Amino acid sequence: MLKGRSLIEPGNFTIEEMDDLFTLAEKIENEEGYLRESCRGKLLATLFFEPSTRTRLSFEAAMQRLGGSCLGFADPGSSSASKGESLADTIRMAASYADAIVMRNPKEGAALLASRYSPVPVINAGDGGHHHPTQTLTDLLTIKRLRGSIKGLTVGFCGDLKFGRTVHSLAKALARYEDVGMVFVAPDELKVPEYIIHLLQKEGIKFLETKSLEEAMPGLDVLYMTRVQRERFFNEEDYIRLKDTYVLNKEKMELAKNELIVLHPLPRVNEIAVEVDTDPRAAYFKQAKYGMYVRMALLSSILGVV
Repeated sequence: MLKGRSLIEPGNFTIEEMDDLFTLAEKIENEEGYLRESCRGKLLATLFFEPSTRTRLSFEAAMQRLGGSCLGFADPGSSSASKGESLADTIRMAASYADAIVMRNPKEGAALLASRYSPVPVINAGDGGHHHPTQTLTDLLTIKRLRGSIKGLTVGFCGDLKFGRTVHSLAKALARYEDVGMVFVAPDELKVPEYIIHLLQKEGIKFLETKSLEEAMPGLDVLYMTRVQRERFFNEEDYIRLKDTYVLNKEKMELAKNELIVLHPLPRVNEIAVEVDTDPRAAYFKQAKYGMYVRMALLSSILGVV
């Protein structure tokens, strides 16, 4: 299906190809032992030049559950990048050992550059504030599993919409679906980038920008909360001023539909109160688990074992 293909941004796969991945992920989830050991003898290089917990661990768990193995680094300081090695050379080196590469890098466009030097598939695990396509696959699978369909939903994004690569990737992906609406909740300093707005306008997508989460809540089918990312700020004072602008708590949840689902790419800091975790509409930990299943589906597809 996707054998030998790289995944740099969500648009690399058609909606039909993504739907096939979701179907495969559901089969992996529901049929114990399905595809286990299918990647035995395969190696996945995980190159993380930026911190990660869920993405790195879910890829490693996915590969090991498929019977394959992983090599790589979680700290660029332990790699030759700390000695000045170029990204191109690091990629060439990793590709000589592995059958596929998963890479996170703080520089926008790094994954695309890596794919041009790699003879094996490259999967973008986040490049700066640009894209995070496997998180987008996770988000879409979660919405489909919990809401049954993406068509006709109104999805709200709240928090850091300027630097949030998960927001950019998901908004671009949702724009390809029929009759989807979006609401962007952010202070002026963290508004969604103009290129996303232009894309939505070009595609005829209904959207609204607001500063009030309370006003947005009643109309949402999905709420995608995000943290304000300290690592994207050059000025610590700006981060401190903006970091607690939006906090989702029980009072705000009372304004929402009974069918709402709350997602978060994680990690969270203060933007979702712990008291919300017990609300049946809180789906962010389910979302994290779906991430492993969709990455199992992705790896088995690009490595050609299914």
